[in-house]
This record gives sequence, C-alpha cells and structure tokens, in this order.
Amino acid sequence: MESRRRIDRALKSCLDQATAAPCPPRLGDAMRHAVFPGGARFRPEFCLAVAEACGGAHPALADAAAAAIELLHCASLVYDDLPCFDDAAVRRGHPTVHAAFGEELAILAGNALIVLAFDALARAGGPHPHLLPGLLRVVARGVGGPSGIVAGQGWESEAGLDDLGRYHRAKTGALFEAAVIAGAMTGGGDPLQWTGLGYRLGEAYQIADDIRDAYGRPELLGKPVGQDRAHHRPSAVRELGLDGATGHLNELVDQAAGRIPACAGRNDLLAHLRRWSEQLLAAPPPLAASLHS
Repeated sequence: MESRRRIDRALKSCLDQATAAPCPPRLGDAMRHAVFPGGARFRPEFCLAVAEACGGAHPALADAAAAAIELLHCASLVYDDLPCFDDAAVRRGHPTVHAAFGEELAILAGNALIVLAFDALARAGGPHPHLLPGLLRVVARGVGGPSGIVAGQGWESEAGLDDLGRYHRAKTGALFEAAVIAGAMTGGGDPLQWTGLGYRLGEAYQIADDIRDAYGRPELLGKPVGQDRAHHRPSAVRELGLDGATGHLNELVDQAAGRIPACAGRNDLLAHLRRWSEQLLAAPPPLAASLHS
C-alpha cells in the first residue's frame, strides 16, 4: 500500500497548491471532487511499480509523473460524464462533477486538472533537465492526438469504426503506456525496452470494463452500466462475446508479462501484474444468460 500513499500524497500536494487562494472556492472544490475519493489508481501504481523495478533513481520525479498521469485520467472522467457524452450522474459511488457543481465548473475543473498535471511535471522536473522534455512528450502523447485519450473519445463520434483494438489502445491503452514509459524514465531504465507493455495493460483493462458495463450492477460498480449499448460504442463483449472477451483479456495479460524486460525488480513487477490481473477478474459477471435477456 506504500505506492497508494505516495500517489495520494503527491495528488494532495498538487491540489493544495492549485486550489489555494485566490482560486475560486467552488472551482477548487470541483477539482478536489474529481480526484478524491480516488478510484483504483491503476495507472499511477504501474508508473511507480515500473520506476521501482528499474531502480527507483528519481523518486520525487516518479511521484510527480504518477500524480500527473492520475490527474489527466481524472480530467478525462469529468469530460466522459458530461451530458454531451455519457450524461452520467454517478461516478465512484458519488455524484459526478457536473451533477454536483454544474457543467460550467465541471469543464473548468477538467481544464484545470490538465494544466495542473503538466505544472506538476515541470516543477518536479526542474532538477532533471535531461529528462523533462522527453517526459512531457510521453505524457502528452498519452492524452492528445493522434492516438491518446482525446483520439479514443473522438473515435466514439466516428461512424463505421472497424478496429476495436485501435479504439481500446487510444481510449485506455495510451495512458497506461505513458505511465509505464514515464516510470521507466524516472526509475533510471531505458524506456525503449518498455514499449508496448502499457498498451497491453490498457487493452486488458478496457476489455474488463466492457464486461462490467455489459454485466455489472451499478450499485456495486459505483457508476452506470449499459453505456456501450446505449451510446452504440464498440465493445469487446459485443464483438467477441463473453468467452472471447475474457480469453483475449487473459492473452493480453500474458503478453504484458512477456514485455517486462530484464531488470532488478522484474519478479516484483510480475507479482504486481498478477495481483492486478486477479483484481480485473475478481468480480465475474453474475450470469452469462443475462446478456441475452
């Protein structure tokens, strides 16, 4: 649990600075509402796990990178929930930001979190000028075009998307990839040896999310279900069926394990990956027949 404490400390420090006076109080409250209480924090945890596996060379910079990754993820959820996208009233068992504070403050809070993510990296990266430009680019690629979160959201507005993997890599895989590469850079590893691991993690996570959306119960998940069907989105369940989707998820986890290069902490990282994959599959759908009801 030490990594979770590191992540939450870094996030709190970022938000304390960003929401102090003269920040408008309700804007600050909306920003905090978007970040706390947090979700599973999978992306920043992988960032720190990879950094430690590589030797943990620059822990303060790794903490900032992990916080930046999570701030960007939280901003994306604020936008996901807006009426123009999912129109969701609940996230993580609490009212969504726009439900609690209104659409205007939700949009402003999302914007502020994106800026805060890069501010956190810039502040922590000052003592590491040889790493900062590359780190900024890695994180930026995970959220922008042509293949980051923004592109993933954009594909939902395109007609006739016939490549589920491309959609999943942009929507979810890109930020996992950024987390892994940022972890390698801040840990003292060679980022080129770590490419591709995050994309597989992200695709596996998105398939699990597709399964939960098709079969899950909102009171257990803390968010609405049936969104993929309601919004006519690509879905691993619809394309592959439950068995096919679960099989592909397991294949991706196996591939991810094979992408972990030789390093001092390889065994610890493999153990982290096993625990994570068990979490993804820990709450199986109630009955396969419910998909056809």
